[in-house]
Amino acid sequence: MALPGRRVAVITGDGFEESELLEPVRALRQQGVEVRIIGPDRHSVEQGMVGLRHFEIGQRVRADLCIEDASVEDFDALLIPGGRAPDELRMNQRILDFVSEFDDTGKPIGAICHGAQVLISADLVDGRILTGFPSIAVDIENAGGNFMDSEVVEDRNWITSRYPQDLPAFVEAFTRALAQMPVSY
Repeated sequence: MALPGRRVAVITGDGFEESELLEPVRALRQQGVEVRIIGPDRHSVEQGMVGLRHFEIGQRVRADLCIEDASVEDFDALLIPGGRAPDELRMNQRILDFVSEFDDTGKPIGAICHGAQVLISADLVDGRILTGFPSIAVDIENAGGNFMDSEVVEDRNWITSRYPQDLPAFVEAFTRALAQMPVSY
């Protein structure tokens, strides 16, 4: 499936789970999607962010732009990889505002593993069905969401997955949702 003209924002920070960032980005770019990695601050653009391979240090990835320079209108979909990064991202009000604004548009939002923590902190989970890493099931439920233990859960504009083993199914569902959206700019 070719998706030229589509643009996807990926919000992440230090401690991202390497496979949950790199595999979807690679798959999207292979389909002609322009992917822009958004970091929490200027340091993420200038110095990059360090990923994790589970608990081991992974590679450094530089953000294309920081959240202060990002605009929801410039993107057709949003992706939030997991790892430890979402725990830091959820304390950044600009990121929470961006995610909330994005959700208001109805455009696809994908969250993998701990990425759902950002949706929780943006106060968007109440009444939604989603999945994430099993340890955050109680957080999802405490925020009013319905946790489903499944490799991919699709609820309106959201596509969520539990962990790296779910990436093939996640990428397929996210790509399908992106293909159904008209190019927005």
